[in-house]
Amino acid sequence: MRIFRPTLILAAVSALLIGGAQRTAHTAGFLAGRTSAASGINSELARARAATSKYHDVATAEAEGYVSINFCEPGEGCHWLKPSLVDSNFDPEQPEILLYAPGPGNSGLRLVAVEYIVPLTLSLGAPPEGFTGNSDLWREDTEGAGLWELTAWIWMSNPNGIFEQHNPKAP
Repeated sequence: MRIFRPTLILAAVSALLIGGAQRTAHTAGFLAGRTSAASGINSELARARAATSKYHDVATAEAEGYVSINFCEPGEGCHWLKPSLVDSNFDPEQPEILLYAPGPGNSGLRLVAVEYIVPLTLSLGAPPEGFTGNSDLWREDTEGAGLWELTAWIWMSNPNGIFEQHNPKAP
């Protein structure tokens, strides 16, 4: 009986170690996938910021083809659209819409976010592929223009999330 008990304990410990190694490998793989997605999206958001930093000046945006569509929405801002970018392609560095809000003390407009749009007719009915991972929130427009829309608050923090349509901080 003395020989049986140590053998049983050794077998049980071995089984736990082997099972634990498999769980650890699975968890490490899962976390590596999440880290890779986070790294990808952070890189894409950094590229979007770098590409749009020049548009803090509305005159520069207008000189490069963005036009005011005379649409301002509380919690979202005023929209400047670049018609030549409206297609089925998503490029973090080329947002179709720039969102501006009044600066502090109404000191002019400041860039607060960007918006990507894809016409529904070009998307085959499914939300477009956007940023890496699943955290971006493409939505079918509510204004009846037949678009998929994705807002990214890259110039003003949004307590509701970077990809939420409305921002309580935006006038």
